[in-house]
Amino acid sequence: MSLPRAVGRIAFVLAAALAASDGVAADKLEDFWAIGRPNSGPAIKLAPVSAFPVPTPADQLPTARLKVPPGFKVETFASDILDARMMREGDKGTLFVSSLFVANKVYAVTGPAGRREVKVVLDDTPLPNGVEFRDGALYVATPKQILRFDGVEDRLDSPPKPVVVYDRFPSASQHGWKVLRFGPDGKLYVPVGAPCNICEPDKDHARIFRMNADGTGLETVAWGVRNSVGLDFDPRTGDLWFTDNQRDWVSEDMPLDELNHVSKPGRENFGFPYCHSGLMTDPEFGWGRSCDDFVKPAALLGAHSAPLGMRFYDKTMFPEPYRGAIFIARHGPWNRTVKDADVAVAFLNDRREVVSVEPFLTGFVQDNEYVGRPVDVHVMKDGSLLVSDDHNGAIYRVSYVGP
Repeated sequence: MSLPRAVGRIAFVLAAALAASDGVAADKLEDFWAIGRPNSGPAIKLAPVSAFPVPTPADQLPTARLKVPPGFKVETFASDILDARMMREGDKGTLFVSSLFVANKVYAVTGPAGRREVKVVLDDTPLPNGVEFRDGALYVATPKQILRFDGVEDRLDSPPKPVVVYDRFPSASQHGWKVLRFGPDGKLYVPVGAPCNICEPDKDHARIFRMNADGTGLETVAWGVRNSVGLDFDPRTGDLWFTDNQRDWVSEDMPLDELNHVSKPGRENFGFPYCHSGLMTDPEFGWGRSCDDFVKPAALLGAHSAPLGMRFYDKTMFPEPYRGAIFIARHGPWNRTVKDADVAVAFLNDRREVVSVEPFLTGFVQDNEYVGRPVDVHVMKDGSLLVSDDHNGAIYRVSYVGP
């Protein structure tokens, strides 16, 4: 068995163990990603690519091979963060980093360059992908719950016991990991993905919800959302934008993953499972439907590109064209024979329409093999951009140093 495939097995064994606690058979979980895969041809060899079971040593990271536009600089911000995923910055400068299948931890990264320290603030917790920070508290989303750790930055070595904010999410494991984001309305936004590759979801899945900070007042913000693993709010308008991963096993080049814009909260359907990419009706569920019945994507992000974390750039370090643009981590496909992964930037006009999507941080694929996989982006208070890499367990920092 090759190393990438062996590592993939490790990840799915871990996920199976988590699912067993929900009464889901391990063999069913391991096979869910293969439902609909062709029985012959090149596709039969495709399988999920997972993070390495140990972090890549700092001196072996691909940092020197990563490319940015002229005037920008990329460097290693931190290493030794197994399965690094989503990032949030605390009031006192602590960077909180989540993980997923491999580590099941939430980390706190502290200290200056050259003396970074990585601490574990949450351990042995199923799929704690979603993190958010507000009013001195760290929020963590697992598939079932949202937890809150009050005053955590003052107690990194002995974190407080969590307060349960919400615990009524459905227990389906597929697309069960979540992201969190507080909106300008003070409410906490959280997607709940579809429990399948393609199916007719019930009222608890394939939506983006919002709730009050204490977990009350749950309501739907957007329907027809297959699997969003990144969302943010336009600092100019306050509108919600989100990435969405489309279904698998239609073809090499379709569907195209999406960047979406919510302009009418609670009244918009983004198409799943009937329409994908605003371009094609689903071969099983699209009969009698039209893509004209659903909200069109604000931008298309490539076939199976797996767009995850996204962030509006709201600082001034980067040149003017980047201010107000959206940085998007494209994790890269596992069910496409040609691999690609990068951090892209979506440029918007004054009407808040996407006019182009361009690669920004590249070099994560060498000879059609992943040497890194970006997951999330975070704009630091100094204006630099952090990029997490779950493949290597590392975080990179991109800054602008001038022409």
